[in-house]
Amino acid sequence: MATYLEFEKKIEKIQEEIVSAHAIANLEAVEKYQKELEKEVEKTFGSLNDYQKLQLARHADRPYSLDYIKLIMDDAYEIHGDRAFRDDPAILCYIGWIDGQKTMVIGEQKGRGVKNKIKRNFGMPNPEGYRKALRAVKMAEKFDIPVLMLIDTPGAYPGLGAEERGQSEAIAKNLFEFVSVKVPMISVVIGEGGSGGALAIGVADKLAMMRYSVFAVISPEGCSAILWNDPSKVEVATKALKITPSDLLDHKLIDDILDEPLIGAHRDKATSAAVLKEYFLDNVAALRELTVDELLDQRYKRLTAVGAFSE
Repeated sequence: MATYLEFEKKIEKIQEEIVSAHAIANLEAVEKYQKELEKEVEKTFGSLNDYQKLQLARHADRPYSLDYIKLIMDDAYEIHGDRAFRDDPAILCYIGWIDGQKTMVIGEQKGRGVKNKIKRNFGMPNPEGYRKALRAVKMAEKFDIPVLMLIDTPGAYPGLGAEERGQSEAIAKNLFEFVSVKVPMISVVIGEGGSGGALAIGVADKLAMMRYSVFAVISPEGCSAILWNDPSKVEVATKALKITPSDLLDHKLIDDILDEPLIGAHRDKATSAAVLKEYFLDNVAALRELTVDELLDQRYKRLTAVGAFSE
């Protein structure tokens, strides 16, 4: 059953009318309500504020990494474990084919339903997850396989065990190592990109965001708690943080915005997957035209150009 957010209630009502019209085979009414639906979608989604976009990024029905892997990959084989501690289910590593292109896909997975959410630790990786990702990237480099990374996490897990096992070191090592990997690397924020948990698989030749995704140094809830000690300031914090794709593109912190369906990836997963696949394949083809030295130099310049300063 589809989940509707508060600002989608009118869309939900029209959808119910369409279902009822279909049930009694009233095609004239179906056509009428379809037109109403199109108008309401354009009206609602054409004027979303930043907080509503955050809600969409966290939507319960939004496709997760595993959904995209199943939709775009053939003969996908999962790689487990960091060869040091354990396998972290919050990060997935799959090797397979995308339209004939051998690919390594690394993605953060939140999980659906209580049991699965707990298994995936709500998409918050432990250090062994980031070490598994690094192992997969090194494998891809060894066999000259491009890498697609899918970011979707509220942040790295802040638990005591994670800190004892070197959470910050694992993230820092990925940042350091990914800079010099000699194969094309493309990273896409598909939902929520939170803090170091997102950065750990965000160092790439191209960093893009889906239309209704967010990328932030801290969650709006965390920001409102620290700055104002007031949970009601979440909407203000969301706007102040500049976490939407358009804001980040304006500040040259990302390269592209992927144009998922206006009504959201959660309503049309197949089209969203097709957009993601096309973006990856187009960029791999372009990056393959560079020599390894040119690839690494371009990646280095892209990363060191982030930010601004004045003297």
